[in-house]
Amino acid sequence: MRREHLEHVLRAASRIAADQEILVIGSQSLLGAIPEDRLPEEATASIEVDIAFFDDVDEAKADLVDGAIGELSPFHETFGYYAQGVSVSTAVLPEGWRERVIVVETPNTAPGRGHCLDPHDCVVSKLVAGRAKDFAFADALVRERLVDPDILCDRIETLEAHPMIMQRLRAWVTTHLPAS
Repeated sequence: MRREHLEHVLRAASRIAADQEILVIGSQSLLGAIPEDRLPEEATASIEVDIAFFDDVDEAKADLVDGAIGELSPFHETFGYYAQGVSVSTAVLPEGWRERVIVVETPNTAPGRGHCLDPHDCVVSKLVAGRAKDFAFADALVRERLVDPDILCDRIETLEAHPMIMQRLRAWVTTHLPAS
């Protein structure tokens, strides 16, 4: 996926939901902070943009987006990418994540404004999810030096997660810390 695709999804979703403020939760949130030509394939391979709305407690806006521009919709068939409406609580995120979002607001997103996760917060949420593709994503970003394992370590310690998840995250990040 490219930044222009993210902007297109933000524009369409904001119109569908009549809400300008959109949170980008998944891997495509990296496009808010890092130019696509610097991202490894593992970070741009997805054709799905996970989006949420801050004031969507009943997920009605997320459902509207799914129905209009979600998977297998005419939008998806036409453009080859789509939005998945999710809840803000879908991702387990480090403390303070809201203060670190990167705002994407261009003429191509209007009337929408994307709030993309900071790359470190995105990686932590992917590590919590713990799927093979999430570990490959995180490994690639560390390998390309797009995220700092020391910062990941600090962010992990602010999570409210099950002790077994915390143990798994600590073990993963320890293997990625630079040798001292």
